[in-house]
Amino acid sequence: MLTLADLGVLHGVEVAPEGTVVVRLAPTYAGCPAVAEMRAEVTARLLAAGFTDVRVVTVLDPPWSTDRITDEGRRKLAEHGIAPPGPRGAPGPAPARTWLRLTSGPPEVPCPRCASADTEEISRFAATACTALRRCRSCREPFPHVKDLP
Repeated sequence: MLTLADLGVLHGVEVAPEGTVVVRLAPTYAGCPAVAEMRAEVTARLLAAGFTDVRVVTVLDPPWSTDRITDEGRRKLAEHGIAPPGPRGAPGPAPARTWLRLTSGPPEVPCPRCASADTEEISRFAATACTALRRCRSCREPFPHVKDLP
C-alpha cells in the first residue's frame, strides 16, 4: 500500500564498487518495532533481485519527520482510512530540534472517510506509537492518524 520511500523512511541506497548494497532507513522514532520488519523485507527483496551482499543501516540523525511523507504517501494513507499528518513544511534542511512546542489547541484532523473536520482524539496511541486513534463525530467511525512530527 505504501512504500518506504512514500513514508519517507528511505534515506538512501548506494551500491559500492565491490557490489555491496547499503540501504539507509530512518525509523519514525528510535524505538520503532517495525524497523526489524523493514530491514528484513528490504534485505529479502534485494537478495531476490540478485544482490548477494546487502547491508541495511538505521539512521537516527537527522531524525525522521512527517514532512518526509510524500504527497503520494499522504494520498495513499487517506485512501486506506488513515488520516495523514498536517501539510508538509517548506523544503530544505530540517529545523533545529525543538524540545517544547506550544500549541493553541488540538489539531484539526479531517476524517479520511467522510472529510468532516469534527473529529476527536480518543487515544494518544493507536496500533503504533507514531499514530493516534481518533473518532469522527459525524460518521462515528474511528480512524488512525499519523501524528505530526516536524
